[in-house]
Amino acid sequence: MILVTGATGTIGRHVVDVLSRTRPVRALVHDRQAPWEGAPVQVVRGDYADPRTLAAAMDGVRAVLVVTNDPLRPEHDAGLVTAAAAAGVRHLVKLSALAVTDPDADDLITRWQREAEDRIRASGTAWTFLRPRAFMSNALSWARSVRHEGVVRAPFADAPNATVDPRDVAHAAVRVLTEPGHEGRAYALTGPEPLTPLRQTEILADVLGRPLRFVELSREEHLRRLAARHPEPVAEALVRSAERQLAGAKGRPDDTLPRLLGRPARTYRRWAEDHADAFAPAAAEGEPQ
Repeated sequence: MILVTGATGTIGRHVVDVLSRTRPVRALVHDRQAPWEGAPVQVVRGDYADPRTLAAAMDGVRAVLVVTNDPLRPEHDAGLVTAAAAAGVRHLVKLSALAVTDPDADDLITRWQREAEDRIRASGTAWTFLRPRAFMSNALSWARSVRHEGVVRAPFADAPNATVDPRDVAHAAVRVLTEPGHEGRAYALTGPEPLTPLRQTEILADVLGRPLRFVELSREEHLRRLAARHPEPVAEALVRSAERQLAGAKGRPDDTLPRLLGRPARTYRRWAEDHADAFAPAAAEGEPQ
């Protein structure tokens, strides 16, 4: 049995969907409604802070996709690793971040990911680390303003990032979870080209067939918007990460993903075409202008 943690998240839900086409899979969720119920997906509800639920989720599991989401709660990562070791799990596949390889990256989120990797290495369980760049799906945060105003608001218009399609990351995770020979390896997962927010906006406008206006946010405005959704230390870490992007730290594509999947990585244009409905004009949805 394979256990997918963070199963309703950006990567986890795709991994569950792909795995369940060919084999039973167990999906660990918190308290949200799961999009799948019944075979071949076994939904288990648990809490990273509750060792009893983690122990139950790990029972009979061979491999785990480890996805955590709170850099202020490293004990969640520790709890998962401890539960996996106690249950005799043989392979931990950790969703990490490519920033861990950058010696100049020292923000809260990157330190948390490095520590999580170190903890898994020290556990005695076989491991694989998946280290993606930013997800193309982060552009969905623009959807409301695009629908209602035809505007994209983002910081650092000219900051390049080799963003990756979450579906490609999920397919990489499935390969690693189901095939031998990936233990002890760390995979850099990027998209095929570096794109700036301004260029992403231009591509999205072309896909939608209508003009979009780009509004560059100042550092202060970006921080304020992030702090409305995240604790202040996390918001500050995200801003520092964006500043590294502006300095060019995230712009280099890597060929690991195509080699792992045996096909080219999906482009941002392809992602935008597949998600165009999310950016549909308000009038088309029957929403008020």
